[in-house]
Order: sequence, then structure tokens, then C-alpha cells
Amino acid sequence: MLIVGIVIAVLAVLIIAGCFYFAGFALRIRGRSLEEARAWQEEHYDLSWYDPLEKEDYTVTSYDGYVLHAQLLKNPGNTNRYVITSHGYTDNRFGTMKYAAMYLEQGFNVIAYDLRGHGLNEPTFTTYSIREGKDLNALILDSRKRYPNASLFGIHGESLGAATTVASLKEKPPIDFAVADCGFCEITPVIKTVGTRMHLPVFLVGLVSACAKLRFGYSFGEMRPIDALQDNTIPIVFFHGADDDFIPPEHSKRMKEATKGYTEIHLIPRAEHATSILTDPKGYRAFVANFLATQFPGR
Repeated sequence: MLIVGIVIAVLAVLIIAGCFYFAGFALRIRGRSLEEARAWQEEHYDLSWYDPLEKEDYTVTSYDGYVLHAQLLKNPGNTNRYVITSHGYTDNRFGTMKYAAMYLEQGFNVIAYDLRGHGLNEPTFTTYSIREGKDLNALILDSRKRYPNASLFGIHGESLGAATTVASLKEKPPIDFAVADCGFCEITPVIKTVGTRMHLPVFLVGLVSACAKLRFGYSFGEMRPIDALQDNTIPIVFFHGADDDFIPPEHSKRMKEATKGYTEIHLIPRAEHATSILTDPKGYRAFVANFLATQFPGR
């Protein structure tokens, strides 16, 4: 019995140690450099328009003192339209350039930034929309002060950036619209998908979440952007790849049902995760243009 007890105790210690390790693995950011991200973008679409643009680099201090690096892409035309773009997990500002090109064409100045722990920012862990949503709110408030004459102001995010976009709505920010592309409504199912693909025991996700809470101060169960939509009235457009098997379209469908404001959803045929605008660039642009024209005529 003593031997059995020792074996059980050793197994328990190993399981707990493993859960603490995987909690760190799940929240650790393995980000690309700006150069790596730019190279990937240039391999997949035209980025020749970027260098000639007039740009302004600056930083914004978030709610807890964390410093975020941002860049304003100035529209060549005279415009008071602004949009903030938020990239996905492990990416950086260059991951949103495919959306920046669309907004520049539609008469916007674009504010691209590096999410917490990404790009030029100091290393830290991700909270899958909790701290990130507050960071985006800090950027929004800063932008409203920097550009007080903005006639139309929106936010657009992809994947983690989409979850961040949705989470930021909890604070009822001074924006006119939001666009969320392939975001998750809660992180736990995504963690389970990753665990399954790594052939890990999914039943331990709850324990890993508890370890994340102890180690980082946040559990997976708290990472639920959908909760920010309970009384949201800001118009929001959801995009999702119909063939996305990493973050399935059901996430966007659930968020569409949760929001109280004007909303629409577009499932892009044959698009996988974070590829909707690359799979159907003409259709994607048309959906956004129509939304802006019908909801904000003359602005």
C-alpha cells in the first residue's frame, strides 16, 4: 500500500507540474518579428503601397502602464475617417496590412499597432482578450484625443485581434463601428482543439486553466469576449471563413446572436482561418463598403 501511495503521489505531482507547464505553453507568445511578418505578407499579396505612405510611429501607455507601439498610416487624401486594426496571435502590425489596404481605398487613415507581448512591445503573456481589450480601449481614447476631428471611427480585428475588438466593447468605447474577423467567443474550446491536435488529454484542460489562474492570474473561463456583448449597441460586422476548423464559424454566429446592436455576418466560402479577405478580396471589400455606406451615409 505504501508503494501504491508513493506512485499515486508521484503521478499527481507529475500531472500538476505538467499542467503548470502547459498553462505557460498556452499563454506564452511566440511572436514573429516585424521583418518576418512583413515577408509573409509580401509572399501572399501586394504590399508595394506601404513604403511610399506617410507614416507616424508613436507609443500609447495602457491602463496598467504597459507601453504599446503603434503606427499611423496617413491616407494620401484629405480625410477624417480613422480605423484601428488588431492582428492575430503571434503576429504583429504587419498582419493587418491586408485590411489596411482596404480601408485606405475607402478613405480611412489606419492605426496599426502591436498587441501586448507582440511586435516591438515588451515580452509578456497573453490573456486572450482580457488585458488586450483594455489595451485597445486605451488606444481608442488616445486616438480620439490625437484626432479630435474624426468624422467616422472604427475598429477591425482578426482572430485574437477580433476577440480583442469584441472584448473592448465592454467599456462602451467612443467608436462608430467594429468588424470582427474569425474571432473566438471563448478561448476554452480553442484550447481543447489545440490539445486534441497535440494528442493531449483534453479532460485536463480544467486543471490547466486552474494552474493558469495560479501562475498568471487569469483562467481560461474568464477569457470570454462574448460577455462584452450583453448590452452592446455599437454596430458590428462579423466575418468568418466557412472552412475554418481552428476557430469554427459557430463562434461568430454566437456573438452575432449575443449583441444588441445592428449586426451582420458573412461566411466566406472556401476560406480557412484568417484567410477570408485573401480568399475573396472583392467580396470582402464590397461587404465592408456596403456596411459603411448604409450605416453611415455621408460620413
